[in-house]
Amino acid sequence: MNDVIDRRSGWTFLTNHARVLIAVAADPQMRLRDIAATIGITERAAQGIVSDLEEAGYLERIRIGRRNHYQINSGAELRHHTEAGIPVQSLIDMFRHRDLGHDTPVEDGPA
Repeated sequence: MNDVIDRRSGWTFLTNHARVLIAVAADPQMRLRDIAATIGITERAAQGIVSDLEEAGYLERIRIGRRNHYQINSGAELRHHTEAGIPVQSLIDMFRHRDLGHDTPVEDGPA
């Protein structure tokens, strides 16, 4: 019984795919090893998730010199049918604003 309780206590609301997308949105030039360290997964897992996100159209990997730069497709919609019509940018904004300490959306560009 304790094994079942211990396994259940480790669940979280966000998947690693969501965490990787949020990390990439925070730093589009982040290296895979840094993404992995930030999320707490292996570099190989991070590479697989980035590939999944790219194949699904959530991000584009652009090679600049020896580094990758990632561009998020902010208009792409969340995949689950109960979240139909919700753009991925909504998820990113929720965590971006939390990390910046803002409760309201931050305007991009000069004031």
